[in-house]
Amino acid sequence: MALLPTIDHELLRTFVAIIDQGGFTRAAQTVNRTQSAVSMQMKRLEEDVIQRPLFVRQNRQLLLTSEGHTLLGYARKILSLQGEALTLLRQPDMVGRVRLGVPDDYVMRFLPGILKSFSQAWPLVDVDVHCAPSSVLSQRPQESLDLSIMTREIGDEVGTILRREPTVWVAAESHSIHLQTPVPLALFEAPCFCRRHACNALDRAGQAYRVAYSSPSLATLQAVVGAGLAVSAWMRSLVTPDVRILDEDDGFPPLPESSIVLIRSPHSTSPIVDGLAEHIIEGFRL
Repeated sequence: MALLPTIDHELLRTFVAIIDQGGFTRAAQTVNRTQSAVSMQMKRLEEDVIQRPLFVRQNRQLLLTSEGHTLLGYARKILSLQGEALTLLRQPDMVGRVRLGVPDDYVMRFLPGILKSFSQAWPLVDVDVHCAPSSVLSQRPQESLDLSIMTREIGDEVGTILRREPTVWVAAESHSIHLQTPVPLALFEAPCFCRRHACNALDRAGQAYRVAYSSPSLATLQAVVGAGLAVSAWMRSLVTPDVRILDEDDGFPPLPESSIVLIRSPHSTSPIVDGLAEHIIEGFRL
């Protein structure tokens, strides 16, 4: 019985690139080959390996034959499995667990993309996420967490600065709670420098206020503000579509910027921790 020919993965990669890029010219750029080299690859794939036509031209469009459609599905699976195998074999220390501390402020805004990209690169690593305010995370023993994302005042940063952002006043889009006197506030519970800055700014501006709601949870503050019960202050990137930013025209003074930092425990030296740290840094750049 004659042996079936094997399919060179480079031929499959070029084949998929032609479909994804919509033609030979752009596919050649993707796989870093000349257009003539790409044409020769496809001629080899059609005539020597599959022994069936994979493409047909119709009204100047490049279309797949039925055999081409069949091969495309398998090609994607083969290339995906190859990538998974290489990831596993080239990172022998990738099985394990990493402990991440993060305020709930950043969970919905940043964590989904970070954890998704990390799980694709390190599929066998477990991640323990511990949610707590920055003031609480900073008091935890260094060995209890591998990585911590925290909010710090400008000039008081430690670790890696992920980004700096302005803190803004926010109120519900469809309410006028900010016109009340004294204005009701919903702030993070003390100790919290954002709370301190907000109160100090209003004191300096001579604006009457009362802290009507206090919570360590951003979700709670968002619920209170969304219901039109109070004004709050948080980072600009956390502003949701149902609220609007208040400024000096509304009687609210500007607030200082804050830094989001990544702190790594000196006790954590695993490549797994390196990997998650890299994904966190990249995730906060987006």
